[in-house]
Amino acid sequence: MRPELWVCNLGRVPYLEGVALQERLRAARQADEVQDLLLMLEHPPVYTKGRRTEPADLPMGEDWYRAQGIEVCDSDRGGRVTYHGPGQLVGYPIMHVERVADYVKTMESAIVTALADEGIDARIRDGLTGVWARDRKIGSIGVHVSRGFTTHGFAINVDNDLQPFEYVVTCGIDGVRMTSVSKETGRPGSLSCFRKRMAFRFAEAFAHRQRLVSLRRLLGAERPVESVPA
Repeated sequence: MRPELWVCNLGRVPYLEGVALQERLRAARQADEVQDLLLMLEHPPVYTKGRRTEPADLPMGEDWYRAQGIEVCDSDRGGRVTYHGPGQLVGYPIMHVERVADYVKTMESAIVTALADEGIDARIRDGLTGVWARDRKIGSIGVHVSRGFTTHGFAINVDNDLQPFEYVVTCGIDGVRMTSVSKETGRPGSLSCFRKRMAFRFAEAFAHRQRLVSLRRLLGAERPVESVPA
């Protein structure tokens, strides 16, 4: 029988609260108190600075960004600066992995497949982490692995404001342009629908069967619901 992937939909969560929750659940996963899991959520407007971020990635200065109503937070994930905001799907897998490179490639493949379900010809580009539609980036990946267990993960632009990406050197790539599901398809993006599609494709790519759980269940208060048919 395939192992389970517990999927939890959290709604909109401030970035630092999301980080604290991941750390708590990673400890639970390391102790085998929970199964591999995937948190699906949105963040209020925030720039997150990965471990390789350079000052030039935020050319306006952090105070300027905060004056625009966009939080700036440090992150222990890989990569450099990226933006999260309402309408963007963020996925935080907390899983045991053997090889980080294989884990990232499998995640990229799941995103490509989910976007193909939307009619978007997305692909991976050699030497660059993430997923692209034509010459524009649509999905970003940044992970952290501690003792074989993951935090952080992916962000896919569904129906979010893309302008904040223009204010920074996104992912440390000069001149990179971003796109979204709604921009590529020409129709309003449905975050709730794409979230379900992405969770299914993620579980499929990792050969897991998904099971919907509540946050209370993850924190030990209730039993999971029945498995979602594959």
